[in-house]
Amino acid sequence: MRKFLTASAFLFSPLLLLAAPESTVEVSFGWLSVIPPLITIVLALIFREVIFSLLIGIFSGILILNWTSGGIQEAPGALLDIPILIRTALVDKDHISVILFTLMIGAMVSVISKNGGMMALVRHIAARANSARSAQLATWLLGIAIFFDDYANTLIVGKTMRPLMDRMKISREKLSYIVDSTAAPVASVAFITTWIGAEIGYINDGLDAITNGREIIGNAYTVFLMSLQHAFYPVLTLVFMFFLIWKNRDFGPMLLAERKAREQEVSDFAAEVGDVDEVPTGKEHARNALIPIFTLLLVAIGGIAFTGYLEHGWKPTLSVLKNISAIVGNADAYVALIWASFCGCLVAVLMTVGGKIFDIPKTVEYALDGIKLMLPAIAILTLAWTLSSITGELKTGKYLAQLVDGSISPYVLPSLVFILSGLIAFSTGTSWGTMSILYPIVLTTSWGLCMKSGLDHDSAIFIFTNVVSAVLAGAVLGDHCSPISDTTILSSLASDCDHISHVRTQLPYALTVGGVSVMLGTLPAGFGVPWFITFPMSMIALYLIVSYLGKMVSKA
Repeated sequence: MRKFLTASAFLFSPLLLLAAPESTVEVSFGWLSVIPPLITIVLALIFREVIFSLLIGIFSGILILNWTSGGIQEAPGALLDIPILIRTALVDKDHISVILFTLMIGAMVSVISKNGGMMALVRHIAARANSARSAQLATWLLGIAIFFDDYANTLIVGKTMRPLMDRMKISREKLSYIVDSTAAPVASVAFITTWIGAEIGYINDGLDAITNGREIIGNAYTVFLMSLQHAFYPVLTLVFMFFLIWKNRDFGPMLLAERKAREQEVSDFAAEVGDVDEVPTGKEHARNALIPIFTLLLVAIGGIAFTGYLEHGWKPTLSVLKNISAIVGNADAYVALIWASFCGCLVAVLMTVGGKIFDIPKTVEYALDGIKLMLPAIAILTLAWTLSSITGELKTGKYLAQLVDGSISPYVLPSLVFILSGLIAFSTGTSWGTMSILYPIVLTTSWGLCMKSGLDHDSAIFIFTNVVSAVLAGAVLGDHCSPISDTTILSSLASDCDHISHVRTQLPYALTVGGVSVMLGTLPAGFGVPWFITFPMSMIALYLIVSYLGKMVSKA
């Protein structure tokens, strides 16, 4: 235990600066304000259980609030305050919007998976693959195409493409890598996914905690869109994978696995993951998935344009680009997302019932199954919102910003956040849990640090959006490296690959992209280097790594 605590202190040294004397800052709760998030992080590392850790963090925060305001005799009431604070988090209008959107997306994904729409779409694309390279490219493209949910991506692509990859003598390890490394990276940066509700919710709370945050920085969805210019790890993972496939090269343990698979027949494994769909034979149609997905996208885009236009209008004195930017910035993204998810789910249900694939009770049952699958994520979101409200009361972000003033440069903060996020995600095995822990802390801290450093408005927003993206990118990296990650485990299962083999072969690739991302992406971007320089630099570096470090597997 002593060694573990020593290692934890080293890893979290940026946060352990919190032990500085309270007299150095003029904040009412001082170093006590950091105890709730710090306890949450440490417990998540020890027990690898985010919900339990969040509950303990919430309890400690309430204890501090009661103790400092009413004395030690008020502290026992902290336990009774937890359900009240959770209720407060749930009745927030924006939080309700996130929950509704997430649940409806879950329902839609379940219906279009069960009615055979996704399976038909996948088979249609897979039928055009006639070589090892084309089979891998087809799998890569499918992973990008099924962008709206990482779980659906993993299960559908892994299970459907496995027979084709076996026939082309491609290792299960390579299939697992492609499946795992297209799921979360795509879902985390696409415009409309099951991730977006959570990400916007966290960003929204961060903006609320910053004085006049919405007026100064913009709305949550606009901040998310701006942060995409710094989404190095998710984007570069997809690019790196394309280079490996196109050049027919691999290195490290993956090279050994690929050569072994090419040299011998890949056995037909009897183990199955479980049915992705139960549609009667002959009723699988790709349109059952494509039409609901396009409905989702079109309504979301239309809703953003409509609500933004109502708020801002179209001003002839502004250019077209500035009008569009202002409309998006003034849009009510929550309303648009709710409209989109409801319409997408409704169309999926109507097509399933109207096509006589399933009757109404069965279709509703599958929709409810999808909702149930999203409940753990909703639980994490709710507890994260509760902890965020407590850290807001304790002024944690303000305290951290004052502590690091002069000791940490705002230009390197995104890189530190990326590394810290990766470590937490690796240790806990959850991207969402990592975001729920870090976002409430780092958003207010980063903005406060930028203001204290005297940065101008544009520079501060550039660093702020970099930090927003760094949390997300680091969480995805840690998730890819962690053997206890849910998506990593699902990728192994869906591909019928030995789990340890999957982790062992994927780890060098994830760390390679992660290293390039922070050294040539996040770090230079922190100093103001624009995306049209950092992304090409990073891509060139990855191409050279594949070309000179990778070795030919076989003839494509």
